[in-house]
Amino acid sequence: MSERTLAIIKPDAVKKNVIGDIIHRYEQAGLKPIAIKMIHLSQSVAEGFYAVHKSRPFFESLCTFMSSGSAVVLVLQGDNAIKKNRELMGATDPAKADAGTIRKVHGTNIEFNAVHGSDSPETAQFEVGYFFPGMELSR
Repeated sequence: MSERTLAIIKPDAVKKNVIGDIIHRYEQAGLKPIAIKMIHLSQSVAEGFYAVHKSRPFFESLCTFMSSGSAVVLVLQGDNAIKKNRELMGATDPAKADAGTIRKVHGTNIEFNAVHGSDSPETAQFEVGYFFPGMELSR
């Protein structure tokens, strides 16, 4: 089943100059980027995006990190895109991620873990709409 998911190449991975490698991994797995842009999230945009985590102890540091530099935001489309992207990313903590996953290869720790990906169809719908409202998506 073809679906869409949001992916973010986080500021730590952008600073490491691994954008191309990460996008190549998406494409090799059959996930087609149908929208892409580089942005520098403001603190308030990061807080809005991660509002679901507002009560969690890591919320402030996550928002500060996500607004610390440029990030690349993508919409990926493909068969079982959400599940496939979650497998490509690996565990949230790079130390626990499987060999060859994006987070194992490019992540530093649980906070600086290179990438974000939607975790469900409902989350993907919200996240895609957050960064790509209206008609910005190619078909």
